[in-house]
Amino acid sequence: MSEPTAGGGVSYEKVDAAYFDKRGLKRYAGVFSLWALGVGAVISGQFSGWNLGMGVGGWGGMLVATLIITVMYLGLTFSIAEMAAAQPHTGGAYSFARAAMGPWGGFITGLCENVEYVLTAAVVCFFIGSYLGGIFETPTWVQPLYWLGAYVVFVGLNAGGVAMSFRFTVCITLLALACLAVFWISALPHADFMKYAMNVGPGGTELPEGHGPFLPAGVGGALAQLPFAVWLFLAIEQLPLAAEESHTPQRDLPKGIILGMLTLIVSALLVLWLNSSIPAGAFALSKSGEPILDGFRAIYGGGALAKVLAGVAVAGLIASFHAIIFAYGRQIYSLSRAGYFPRALSVTHGVRKTPDVALITGSAAGLLVMLAVWFGLGAEKGAAMIGGTLLNMAVFGAMLSYVAQGVSFILLRRKFPLMERPYKSKFGLTGAALTVIISLVTIVYQLKDPIYRTGVIGVAIWFAVGIAYFAAVGRKKLVLSPEEAFAISGGKGAYETH
Repeated sequence: MSEPTAGGGVSYEKVDAAYFDKRGLKRYAGVFSLWALGVGAVISGQFSGWNLGMGVGGWGGMLVATLIITVMYLGLTFSIAEMAAAQPHTGGAYSFARAAMGPWGGFITGLCENVEYVLTAAVVCFFIGSYLGGIFETPTWVQPLYWLGAYVVFVGLNAGGVAMSFRFTVCITLLALACLAVFWISALPHADFMKYAMNVGPGGTELPEGHGPFLPAGVGGALAQLPFAVWLFLAIEQLPLAAEESHTPQRDLPKGIILGMLTLIVSALLVLWLNSSIPAGAFALSKSGEPILDGFRAIYGGGALAKVLAGVAVAGLIASFHAIIFAYGRQIYSLSRAGYFPRALSVTHGVRKTPDVALITGSAAGLLVMLAVWFGLGAEKGAAMIGGTLLNMAVFGAMLSYVAQGVSFILLRRKFPLMERPYKSKFGLTGAALTVIISLVTIVYQLKDPIYRTGVIGVAIWFAVGIAYFAAVGRKKLVLSPEEAFAISGGKGAYETH
């Protein structure tokens, strides 16, 4: 039997207690675990990806872009901290948008995060394979085997129980940060900022003696680096997805996400400064797929030590891969539990209470996309597609979700002024508005890049498939999950769960 609701053209089906019993989660995480999950999800972006825009815009342009993106993420994380404490449900961005903009707004926001997390994990997996191929000097055809092995191992760790998953997250995140700390300490005696960091001239020319202009391509060159600067913080917003696995999410989620963001700001600025200030500098770094490893090579030389350092550097990629698998497992689980995705995807393990079906489904989707691109285009073109277009699709999905979350925050403040808010954003409506504005500017600069435009087409196809399913099937089979019940009740009963 269905129960029609006001607006959105959706209807709800009654389910019994057994439905939610089959979809339960276990509580485990505290502030430290949540901090590790947030930092771990992001940290691979400080090992690679952020540096690729400096060849034209220079170090100064990257600094300006990083500061602008830092403002965006501060506004985003503080807004999320408020919304997550008020709505401590696994839905995250989808649940915020559902309460603020109705079922269609919630679903489309959920699709934005879905494409972001599934494809970000795939791209990080690709980089893991590249590092391992360099360490063990294996032929190109082995790459898909590395990907398959990585997915099997880390889906297994995530499916092994929330305690196991978070313990591993803490350990690998600390190892990744330790690797960065060793790099910073090693780089300090060799740093020559003016010679190496400032070695990009107008038109993207290399200045062998450095001392180039702060903004070799002007303000436009700095703004063009916004999409690259996003990699320094991408995926910190996933923390609310752990709400129902946190002991006291109303208190711990805001602390975890804010502490994580502060940690990442310090780390990002140190990486930007020191990685660029050693030979061969910002110009060469702009073409590097492994800037931290290249920095270690510049300091310690090649040979066996370089391979050892490369092995340690893989920890940063593993930390993000593991944490993002956690994210899309919970994100798919939440949308499925509420009926937006097929309900079977939200069934959890009878003992461990992990969303195994969602984890396997999201992982299979990411791996199949990689394999289709790799074998469809060939190894060389496939690698460029995975490391370029899929990465751009993930960033584009993220920017759209940030716009939706900033708008959600503003609407929730206006629609539900009396809603209980255990934590209130220090930046308020201004922070949310800046998040929306900077996200939109970043999207504009993504669309100016032909490579990014290809990614946008990919996202459009992803959206078309998802929206077609929801319009035809999902909207008629929604379930009053905690997120849905909160939205329909007008912001009441925020802490009730089934």
